[in-house]
Amino acid sequence: MRRPMVAGNWKMHGSLDMVRELTGALKADPITSDPEVTVAVFPPFVYLAETRDCLTGSAIHWGGQNLSEYDAGAYTGEVAASMLLDTGCRYVLVGHSERRTLYGESDEVVARKFAAARQAGLTPVFCIGETLEEREANQTETVIERQLKAVLDSQTAEGLQAGIIAYEPIWAIGTGKTATPDQAQAVHQFIRGKLATYDATIANSMIILYGGSVKGSNATDLFGMPDIDGGLVGGASLTSQEFLEIVRSAL
Repeated sequence: MRRPMVAGNWKMHGSLDMVRELTGALKADPITSDPEVTVAVFPPFVYLAETRDCLTGSAIHWGGQNLSEYDAGAYTGEVAASMLLDTGCRYVLVGHSERRTLYGESDEVVARKFAAARQAGLTPVFCIGETLEEREANQTETVIERQLKAVLDSQTAEGLQAGIIAYEPIWAIGTGKTATPDQAQAVHQFIRGKLATYDATIANSMIILYGGSVKGSNATDLFGMPDIDGGLVGGASLTSQEFLEIVRSAL
């Protein structure tokens, strides 16, 4: 039985007051302590220590939005896996669509970041997904397979099992558009089927999240699909009431 997960990616939003208020509201609701669901938040790097201080002792986890592929060195502006561990992170996002599209991260770079996270003992949340142009050209499965293969080739299916997959159609991120439950399920089923060609047991146990304008109003229908195990939530994670409604939808 796969345990559902709801993760909030705060992206480049927030302040110290916002961190304190939002984490306080999340901790106060008993749903975030339910053993049947994993809840995590991904604040900007500068607020990781404050997030740790606010959430220590709760059941809510936290993680980094990105990491360097390198362990240490003269890489100004980068953050190493060991630094994330120092602030109590359990998770880290790898290959988020905004890192791929805005900052040019290739499949190969993403695979190296996955390896760095895994080697350090972090759980990578490995993001994959297609653009609108790729979807309209019927290239969704080709793109997804290519992105998966980059990590599978370097880490094997056993290595990929150390992480979590998040399918996030780029055309549905921050646009207000959402893949229909059937559209999302079709891609999740494809991902699981592709993994099954390597190892059926790993495929069946792999947690695959959906990300792309997940809201309280659509979460129940999305999470009700057989191959969708929760959500990677963007804008809706910045409001405690909305985020908690999404968490409840995962149960």
